[in-house]
Amino acid sequence: MLSAAVQILAFALALLGVLGAVVATLMPNWKVSINVWTSIMTPISQMQGLWMDCVWYSSGIFSCTMKNSVLSLPPHLQAARAGMVLSCVVALFGLCLATLGLKCTRWGGSHRAKGHTAIAAGGCFILASLLCLIPASWFTNEVITAFLTTDLPDSSKYQPGGALCITFISAGFLLAGGVIFCLSCPGKRTRRPDRASPADPDRFTLHPDERRRQGLQAEQLHSSPSKLPQTDIKDSYSLQEYV
Repeated sequence: MLSAAVQILAFALALLGVLGAVVATLMPNWKVSINVWTSIMTPISQMQGLWMDCVWYSSGIFSCTMKNSVLSLPPHLQAARAGMVLSCVVALFGLCLATLGLKCTRWGGSHRAKGHTAIAAGGCFILASLLCLIPASWFTNEVITAFLTTDLPDSSKYQPGGALCITFISAGFLLAGGVIFCLSCPGKRTRRPDRASPADPDRFTLHPDERRRQGLQAEQLHSSPSKLPQTDIKDSYSLQEYV
């Protein structure tokens, strides 16, 4: 099983990935328009996210409009919504399992149970990473394809925004943390302690050969009553003749 320091590093990476995924899901700049300065009331930046569309005017006014209709959204946007929400839920569940699987915590069961819990947490983090990467990659492909194929003016074209960058970075953190946690296999212990404590079910008893060797030594020590030395026998005979 991995050391406690490596597990804490993996937990920190996974925590950063979860926070990044939640922030990226709520951010409105999944794709942004190219800035164009023309007049005071002309929008200089138009941003579209998963849940709202925002416009930033050159006068400093910033307004957002919520996307209430789900059926009117394009397929890649619906997939991005579902994937990011599921990713956040699975990653949060993985954090709960990782807390139980850390070696530095007192809860979570025995050594072997903690190892299995850590592996389950790693699987959750890897799944959450895939749920981030797939919709984000599809969304990025749609934005780049629309930017290169349409003949619209530059002011009406969109390019990938900062939320997509945060999504990819968060997916990398989740993937790294998940892989490290998946390496927390409890494995087998090679040490054979002299006694098996009933409070620790993971400890092993003595090897049969060692148990047999100790039994033979005990039999030699308690085999038969020891004979008296020759000097003691002679002293007893002389004492009987004297009497």
